Amino acid sequence: MEVMSMSRGMDNKARLRVGEKAPDFNLESSEGEIVSLSDFDGQWKVVFFYALNGSPTCKRGCLNFKEQYALFRSVDCEIIGISQDPKNDHKEFKEENDLPFPILGDPDRSTAKAFGVPMHLGQFPSKSSFVIAPDRTVRHVYDWLFRPRNHVAKILAALSDVTEGGRFE
Repeated sequence: MEVMSMSRGMDNKARLRVGEKAPDFNLESSEGEIVSLSDFDGQWKVVFFYALNGSPTCKRGCLNFKEQYALFRSVDCEIIGISQDPKNDHKEFKEENDLPFPILGDPDRSTAKAFGVPMHLGQFPSKSSFVIAPDRTVRHVYDWLFRPRNHVAKILAALSDVTEGGRFE
């Protein structure tokens, strides 16, 4: 599977590429708990970065993941959303939209930097998704700046291609 964008990340850190290990992180969830990527070791995961809860495009992206959540779970894949919004904003956003997956805060953008997520408009992490294998190997990278509907379909297709059996139940 090819990386869809080879953009340079924040602080000139290279974007994580297919085959590299995703870095662990410790971020606060909308519920106030500390969540680590390693909490999900042993299962597939999609880590998606988005700019702001208040952005209509970002909200649509989150809702598209919600609409397809059962398909992701059918292949033991967890969805993890990350933005720079504070915890209280995340709590309200998650409850308001009934999101079934973790929404994490990265206010200093350290996790976005570790993943090499490019900046958008010089101040927001770009909307980017990483399909990560159970052993934390990056298997697919996709940027979804203005196409949230296509985004989830492309992630599902990529996940189907790389998971054992290649099919959803």
